Amino acid sequence: CYRDWLSNEYWVTRFDDVTSLIQDEANFETRPKLWFYGREDYGRDLFNELPVLEAHARRIDANAQALAEKVIGDFAGRGHANLATEFAARYALELLVSVLDIPEADAGEFAERYWRMQRGYLWDPVAEQAGLQAMDELANYFYPLLTARRKAPGDDLISAVATLELDDGPATPQDLVVTLLERDHETLHGALANCWYLLLTHPDQLHRLIEERRLVKLGYLETLRHSTPVLTAKRFTRQEVERFGQLLPEGSLVMCSAAAANRDPRKFSNPDAFVVDRRDICHREARGQFRADGLATGVTPGLGKPTIHPAVPEDRPRSLYAITRDTAVTASQVMLDMLTDLKLATGAEPVLQSRRLGEMHTCWDLPVTFRKT
Repeated sequence: CYRDWLSNEYWVTRFDDVTSLIQDEANFETRPKLWFYGREDYGRDLFNELPVLEAHARRIDANAQALAEKVIGDFAGRGHANLATEFAARYALELLVSVLDIPEADAGEFAERYWRMQRGYLWDPVAEQAGLQAMDELANYFYPLLTARRKAPGDDLISAVATLELDDGPATPQDLVVTLLERDHETLHGALANCWYLLLTHPDQLHRLIEERRLVKLGYLETLRHSTPVLTAKRFTRQEVERFGQLLPEGSLVMCSAAAANRDPRKFSNPDAFVVDRRDICHREARGQFRADGLATGVTPGLGKPTIHPAVPEDRPRSLYAITRDTAVTASQVMLDMLTDLKLATGAEPVLQSRRLGEMHTCWDLPVTFRKT
């Protein structure tokens, strides 16, 4: 545990330490994005309500394949594309639009406001003001949609929120905004871009994956370990805690480094290598809790801590981790079905980076060439 005096925070980097802190709810907490915005009473996060979970899973499963075919089909005939923007970023946002059943004419404006809201809660005061404004704009936009779907509900997430029977009153537009704000928006976008970056910069691994399609899933899981798009998890001490030979004061910020934990040589052999069929990808954490579908491939803090439910629950949808994994695999399988001879464009030198400190670490520019199957 390293104390960074300049920023007044602690850093934890070993896999067992990071995973134990993410799991330890008695001594550590994850504060919501609303806390960073200073709007803790703005609305309620309703995502864990069972009807909302069911609507989210149902709409993703119903639209993932067709949407991937549409997105890839729009550039398949050109012979070249930017997979970072035209595939990964677009697919993730359009899938969210389909989950909410946003009218097509409003999709662009919704996506801009949603992205602005998600970028504003960190440290940049200009971005914070833009994010606060986006929250209010989205609340105003959702008001007539909630009213209409309360009267004539569909199978989408907005309808599920609108028709919830809550003890403390019906759902409000602000509740819907908070529900979207607190959800992970980085893993699907970032992991898809990172997965194809790694495959295209490791052509031997891409060839193996093409020859043996079951490796598509394993390649995605290895991507989350090797190059997770969410580098850290912020945890705060609930009270004074003694850990790592140090006394952590109440309210201390502990930065759990997923990037470092996922390259921990105590857990992974040759940890800097990208290997699509890596054998040491699933293991037990320090406290003996097997990660059936929570963080089996390493630490992926955007998707939260491991679920307490079985890998295939009987009374609820599978976890967000599993849904995101299955969706990314579906999109990548469609890519391989529709395109062939995929390779980096001549002169391309893609990199992984964050646009601002603390933001998603991914490939923002991935030009490729290919032939349509």
